[in-house]
Amino acid sequence: METEERFIANEVSWEQYEALLVKLSDNSSYRVTYLDGVLEILSPSPRREGIKKRIGTLLEVYFEETDTQYFPLGSTTFRRQEQRGGTEPDESYCIGSKKDFPDLAVEVVLTSGETDKLAVYKRLGVTEVWFWEKSQFSVYRLRGDKYERIQASELLPNLDLALLTEYVQQPNPVLAVKEFRKQIGGSDTQSTSS
Repeated sequence: METEERFIANEVSWEQYEALLVKLSDNSSYRVTYLDGVLEILSPSPRREGIKKRIGTLLEVYFEETDTQYFPLGSTTFRRQEQRGGTEPDESYCIGSKKDFPDLAVEVVLTSGETDKLAVYKRLGVTEVWFWEKSQFSVYRLRGDKYERIQASELLPNLDLALLTEYVQQPNPVLAVKEFRKQIGGSDTQSTSS
């Protein structure tokens, strides 16, 4: 199935959200987002899963090649009851050290949703959020109480997003990883660890 199915419900209590997460705990094929009583359930398409896996693989190659300390958290459910928000990113990472919430969240956007993901991530205190939409990255950095769109990652300042974008779009996954590794492995570029 190439289409994504999305279900939205309003006036959902935190307790109902938590109960749904328990019910779905054995089924990782859904992504659930909650914000101020609005619940969104997404059944991702194979295309979305392929893109998110490609981004994750290439980021992990980058971390390895640049000796960047990282802790992959994948699509873990992150939530804060007191903030009335929770979500499951497509990919997520702590950079430098393990933390309760990721420093970096990656979202693949193929269809528009109704939930404001940046509002949810702000409540979770996620430092950077990257959206992959229309074959390019949009990067947002949390500054105080709002996200600001930036041109390059501040968490990974030496990562060439144009290069990463090129290899995310490479149709051959094995070739993409090999070529990306060559491109970043031969330089003196080192990422800073937060």
